[in-house]
Amino acid sequence: MIWGKNMKFARLLAVGTVFAFFAACGDDDSGSFIKPEAEDSSSSVCEDCDSPTSSSAKSSSSAKSSSSVASSSSAKSSSSAKSSSSIASSSSMKSSSSSAKSSSSVALSSSEYKPYNHQKVFSSDSLLSGAYKEFTDERNGRKYYYLTINGENQDGEVASVTVMAENLNIGDDVLGTDDQSDDSKIERYCYNDDTTNCDKYGGLYQWAEMMQLSSECNTKSCADQIKPKHQGICPDGWRLLTYEDFYIVVHADGNRHGVEDVRAMGFGGYNYSGYSLIGAGYNWNYKFRNLNETTYWFYPEEGSLDKPAALSGSQSKSSTGNASQSVYKTHGMSVRCVKMETETVPE
Repeated sequence: MIWGKNMKFARLLAVGTVFAFFAACGDDDSGSFIKPEAEDSSSSVCEDCDSPTSSSAKSSSSAKSSSSVASSSSAKSSSSAKSSSSIASSSSMKSSSSSAKSSSSVALSSSEYKPYNHQKVFSSDSLLSGAYKEFTDERNGRKYYYLTINGENQDGEVASVTVMAENLNIGDDVLGTDDQSDDSKIERYCYNDDTTNCDKYGGLYQWAEMMQLSSECNTKSCADQIKPKHQGICPDGWRLLTYEDFYIVVHADGNRHGVEDVRAMGFGGYNYSGYSLIGAGYNWNYKFRNLNETTYWFYPEEGSLDKPAALSGSQSKSSTGNASQSVYKTHGMSVRCVKMETETVPE
């Protein structure tokens, strides 16, 4: 009997020793055990996608905290929804992203945008010789460089023109898909609906807007309202550029390459004339086109097409001639202004 009791005690002692061994192995205070909900789910996010993937929206960390960013993937998602202060579900974020892209409001200049240095397109020799002067448009405080260009007119006579060396930039913003139809104020297009482009390249204007005539003049003839020295949207003391003016610029004294001497060096030219024409692009049938590649401008006279049109000039980086053509008045194009008080022919 004593032997039997000793055997039972020995068995109990052996079992206790085994349990004690496994307990000692599992009792680790290092904290190396990772809970499933703490795993990083950011590796499943497509970093090149426009919107967050559904897998990132399903992660428990983002679900637990809707008012803060839980991972690098949700942080990237929040930047695409600038107007939102919290992280929403994947479907709501995609909706926010798509609505932001299709917004109808005109883009405003970024607070980090640095105003364009208009001097850098000018000929340094002309600047050093004092050829350029500055004029301030009192309507909006915008400053323009201008200069007097001496050359010859279409009759081969000596002539000069004092002209802005930059495109006009005045007016309230209108989306490129709309007409400039409010006759109570000056309206402009900014390329890609971005006002920083207006700062650099100037505004784009439909013909009637440039002329400061009723917007109906874009769809009917208003030839009887065109004046010999038509001011249009130019400041007081200035008028709209004519074909004759541009001819003098192209045939300026010292020009050796024709129209290439009218274009800025960054626009495929030599800029000997100082006119500094740049590739402002245009709004053609309510679509912006060819920024830094081509530029169009209207002249203050009508043209002839199957519906009311106006005469225009154009240049591209590779243009070799000074042609004019008739285009529809509803296109949006650049504007240059000529000073009226100095329009004298040298003796």
